[in-house]
Amino acid sequence: MDATTSDTPSIQYHNIPDQPSTAMVVAPVPTFQRIQRHCFGDSIPGEFPLAANPSIVLHVLTACNLDPKDLAKLEATCSFFRQPANFAPDYELSISEVAALDMCQKRAIFKPMNEEERQEFKQRCGGSWKLVLRFLLAGEACCRREKSQAIAGPGHSIAVTSKGVVYTFGSNSSGQLGHGTIEEECRPQPIRSLQGIRIIQAAAGAGRTMLISDSGQVYAFGKDSFGEAEYGSQGTKMVATPQLVEPLKNIFVVQAAIGNFFTAVLSREGRVYTFSWGQDMRLGHQTEPTDVEPRPLLGALENIPVVQIAAGYCYLLALACQPSGMSVYSVGCGLGGKLGHGSRTDEKHPRLIEQFQHLNLQPMVVAAGAWHAAVVGQDGRVCTWGWGRYGCLGHGNEECESVPKVVEALNHVKAVHVATGDYTTFVVSDNGDVYSFGCGESASLGHNALAAGGQGNRHANVLTPELVASLKQMNERVVQISLTNSIYWNAHTFALTESGKLYAFGAGDKGQLGTELVNNQTERGNPEQVEIDLS
Repeated sequence: MDATTSDTPSIQYHNIPDQPSTAMVVAPVPTFQRIQRHCFGDSIPGEFPLAANPSIVLHVLTACNLDPKDLAKLEATCSFFRQPANFAPDYELSISEVAALDMCQKRAIFKPMNEEERQEFKQRCGGSWKLVLRFLLAGEACCRREKSQAIAGPGHSIAVTSKGVVYTFGSNSSGQLGHGTIEEECRPQPIRSLQGIRIIQAAAGAGRTMLISDSGQVYAFGKDSFGEAEYGSQGTKMVATPQLVEPLKNIFVVQAAIGNFFTAVLSREGRVYTFSWGQDMRLGHQTEPTDVEPRPLLGALENIPVVQIAAGYCYLLALACQPSGMSVYSVGCGLGGKLGHGSRTDEKHPRLIEQFQHLNLQPMVVAAGAWHAAVVGQDGRVCTWGWGRYGCLGHGNEECESVPKVVEALNHVKAVHVATGDYTTFVVSDNGDVYSFGCGESASLGHNALAAGGQGNRHANVLTPELVASLKQMNERVVQISLTNSIYWNAHTFALTESGKLYAFGAGDKGQLGTELVNNQTERGNPEQVEIDLS
């Protein structure tokens, strides 16, 4: 279209002299007055008033999925982004706040909220939609919500596709596979009774499975008890198909974590609830072991939103999201220093782990092993603490650490994910490389190197992080690691790649690797692909 016939005013370039190129060679460089560009103005040539097209600016902010910190910086540096934008649904919100709200509305756990719930959620997060967005993004990053995932449970396995279809395989003595039988399955089988229900998160315990749908409902099967020990008299009733957990029907749940003797769930508003193990106020409440009523975790976290929970042997970690930054709280048994407070005493109420402030580290992902714990910081550093047996802390020894300590051997790596088990730790870097250390039993570390004389060395303990070369050879970018977190079961490990391929290694005597081992084998040292597409 000819600019002279258009209703759109032509753009004038005042800084470029309109003269032939030959003249520019001989003529002196003309002096001109520099025209300052303002966010507001009278639309005179040379100015680009943002106020003239706020809808375009909002579209750019929303479409680019800017980080909440970037939105905050825009407000701090330009008055245009601070003043009311005059947009629905709230004409008093700044354009940065409206952009944050728009991005929140794209999130699965935010969409079902009514207006009253959203406002309450906003106040709980700190009174800003930017803080709500940060909370939602943090939860997605550490829990893989809306994405495929794999769970290496005690003897059985769970795989969830990006569309929310669930496959289970392995040990099934308590009906924990959810197929309506108690027969083992060595091949991944979909749970057909869940057809039409989209699952976004899964958790596995000894003889028990919990699944969470996109509508916040919780389904459980296997041992019919929230608080059973790994082995014990409780939970003798078996449920072989997914059953809706009635006590949780009024809580919109987004994550579950099964520890020894207790179970914890996280609501979409960031509240933590626990079941059982309340005798002697172990988790801040006084209940019987068989109690199946969810009890809110009282104390410091009552008014602080939590984005992730992780359960180990008789203790719980909570990753909290506050306006001042991310932090980690711990509660439960302090044996081995696994609560991270510099002592080995128990905590009946959640207590802040202060060491991260001294390390100037913003926690991003938290993992609770049976006896030790780990955190990945926003800057990619990895911290471990607790019982250091077999080298599971990665510090080159087997000593305990009662406060988080940076794994110096990983200083050359920017970590994005960490997983812990029974004296075993895995770290995933930003380029998809995987490092492991700790107990080499069951070949679950993935180090299948040959020692002198050709003898396998895959059971050796590893005191400092080593690259898992067998996964590197797959030429696949790993995005998640899951390994068995139980003191009673031999461990197996899953590596999920960006393309949706799932690799398994370690103990496989119950079919938990997704295949039937032959020649009396009970484990597999090299990762092999599971016949299932999680993309």
